[in-house]
This record gives sequence, structure tokens and C-alpha cells, in this order.
Amino acid sequence: MATPRTVAFHTLGCKLNYSETSALSRLFEEKGYQIGGFKEVADIYVINTCSVTDFADQKCRQTVRGALRRNPDAHIVVTGCYAQLKPQEIADIPGVDLVLGASEKFRMLDYIEPFGMGKAGAKVYAGDIREANTFTSSFSFGDRTRSFLKVQDGCDYKCTFCTIPMARGASRSNGVEDVVAQARQLGEQGAREIVLTGVNIGDFGNGTAVIEGIRPKKEALFIDLIRELDKVESIPRFRISSIEPNLVTREILEFIAGSRRFMPHLHMPLQSGNNKQLREMKRRYTRELYAERVRWIKELMPHACIGVDVIVGFPGESHEDFLETVRFIESLPVSYLHVFTYSERPNTPAEQMKGVVPMPVRKERNTTLRLLSRKKQRAFQEAFLQSTRSVLLEQDKSERMLGGYTDNYIPVCVPVSEGNVNEITNIRLEQMHDDLIVAGYRSDS
Repeated sequence: MATPRTVAFHTLGCKLNYSETSALSRLFEEKGYQIGGFKEVADIYVINTCSVTDFADQKCRQTVRGALRRNPDAHIVVTGCYAQLKPQEIADIPGVDLVLGASEKFRMLDYIEPFGMGKAGAKVYAGDIREANTFTSSFSFGDRTRSFLKVQDGCDYKCTFCTIPMARGASRSNGVEDVVAQARQLGEQGAREIVLTGVNIGDFGNGTAVIEGIRPKKEALFIDLIRELDKVESIPRFRISSIEPNLVTREILEFIAGSRRFMPHLHMPLQSGNNKQLREMKRRYTRELYAERVRWIKELMPHACIGVDVIVGFPGESHEDFLETVRFIESLPVSYLHVFTYSERPNTPAEQMKGVVPMPVRKERNTTLRLLSRKKQRAFQEAFLQSTRSVLLEQDKSERMLGGYTDNYIPVCVPVSEGNVNEITNIRLEQMHDDLIVAGYRSDS
């Protein structure tokens, strides 16, 4: 290239996507590209997509249109889960030049640089998902004090509502030594907190080499990984992004409870509070197991924050089924909910199931659980008022206030005079603010 071209990135979806977008950005930067903001004029716009909801198409189209308004001559590249599942659908979006699937994503420069991209229609490279059989390291860094570090990818589970195995392939992981080395590197670069991410991180340890159709036994387990990461002195804080309840062992919880670096914060997907729905979803646990795991967490770490994923409106979910879910969640000492309205996903078993719940009913149930989440979150936060907790200050909320999170994931707002961004300090939690944010002040205790 005679002159450096500019490239801008936009991420739709999960923390795993954010880590991978950062890795793509670094690949371009190493090749001499200038990295710009997505709302700025750029020569190339890269959109990393999600497929969790039925709004993937709408979001992708809106993002493409926005990029072309800034530069009508720009090249548009779309990758990610949506690109793997529906490459031709994306290629038909006006303005898209290149569509890359899961196994092609991290070879993006190979498709852009030698061949270029014309405006004669989108080029599509999205191979069979079985070709996505290697692990590519990625982590986010530079835009915040917290880094998302990918340790696992893909999933071997067969949940009837989920397209992730079709979009990301089989479960596979990085090696313990590589993850530890990356964590040390992030600490040396100034990161104060690392969030471990993946599709099913509790399944950590699957290799990528398959011989005669057989995958080798795991060389390490998730507990082995976190034990080694706990020794990385340059990182004061680790969090676990999300972990399946059936993979939350007593050994893992006891280790976190005694750790100086792993925060008392777990996010465990529930999806439904009744066993009939869990069976239909092909989840690998019962509500009784889930309740046991919550009980273990609170027994070992009474101050722990517990997040929960719930799906409402799954096929066959009756009014009584939903009320059972509500009552079950009400009975649990959990801290907040992420509520998802079920949406039909092509080529999933759930798409063909009977007992379709009308969309207005799905939305009504979503609202009910969001209100319950707010109630749970406020009760959890109020329980810690007048106490002191360590806070990582992460961002400027305004000219006068800084924002951050306590060790147990309570959002805190403090006066600028009380600390600095990327600093961990003890804060006394004094009062609620706007029902959600806790205002705090530095404490020497």
C-alpha cells in the first residue's frame, strides 16, 4: 500500500465478539492500517455480527447503512455468527462487499489485500462449520481498564433453541500456558481486570487435534486454568463471564471463595425455572441442581453477585409454567436477570415445536421478569449500603463523577476527587442514586 488505509470496526453481540474484534483490529494495525472509530470516515468498515436474536438482520442492515452514509465509497466487510449462518442473506444487503464465515474470520487480510474488493457484488467465503476446528486467541485491550480474554470457543451442547454450534463449531480451547502468558501481557500493559470469555468456558480443555475421528482427552480442566491464573500477580482481578450450572463444581466455588484475584461474581444461565421447559430445551440440569449451585455459592461467598439468563415464551410454555419460573427465581438469592424473549431460529429443533407462544404474551412475560430483576438488583445493592468494598474505577461518568464496579459487581459512582481511572480503591457505599447506581466515597478502612 502506498498510503495507509483506514479501517473501523463495529461489534454486535457478546463479550466474546468484543475480544475477537480487538484481535482483528490488531491484525490490521500490524499490517500498517490506521484504526479509526466506526462513526468516523474510513476506507473499510468491518462489522462483527451476532445471531442470538431475530434482530440480527435488522441490526446488520442498519449498521451497513450508517457506514455508507459516512463514506459511500467504503468497502463493507461482515463476519461473525450471523455471517456463518446466513452468508447469502448478508451478501444481498446493498453495500456489502465481503462476507466471511467462522473459519475465514481471522484470515480476513488474506481476502482483502491480494484480491481487493470491487463493487460488482459481495464475495462470500463461509465454509462448512466443521472447518472451524482450530482455536484463535483474542483479547480486548485499549478501550477500557477491563479486558475480555477468550479462553474457549464453540459448543458441544445441543440446546434446542440455539444456533451457536452451527455458527462457531465444536468446543475447543486455548492451552493453560498460552492463557497465562496472555494474562501476564495484559497486566504488563496496564489492564487491572480480566474477564474470561468463551461460548462454554466451563468446558475448557478440549483440544483441536482430531485423530481418526477421535478427539483426545482433555489435558486440563477449567479448575486447572483458574488455579494458574490466580498466580498472575500483575492482574489484581479476574471475572468469569458465564458458566453453565452443571459445570459449576464445588471445587471451583471453594477455590474462588479463597482466591485473592477471582471476584465473587458468577453468571449462570437458568433459561427456565421449570423442569418441563428445561427438558424441552435439552438443558443439562434440573431446577433442583440450579438451586443447589446457588446455595453453594451463597454458603461459601454470602456477598457474591449471581447473574441469571432467562428465556421467556419458549414453545409450550404455559401461563402456569411461566408463573413457576417466576416463583422459582423469587425464591433464589440471585442478584440480577438477563431476560431474553424467545425468537425462532432457523434449523433449530425448537423452530418446529408445537405450542407457539404469541409474541404479545412473550413481551408481557419479558416485562414481568425485568421488573423482578430490578427488584432483585436493588435488594442486593441495598444490602451493602454503609459497607466498604474495593472498586475498580473504569470511566468518566461526567466532569465530576467516575464510574466503576465493586468486587461483587455493584455499579458505583464516586466524585472525581476520590480516585483515578484504572485505580482500585476501597469505597464506602453511602446511598442509592437513580435506583440503580450506588454513590460511594473513599474509605481508608
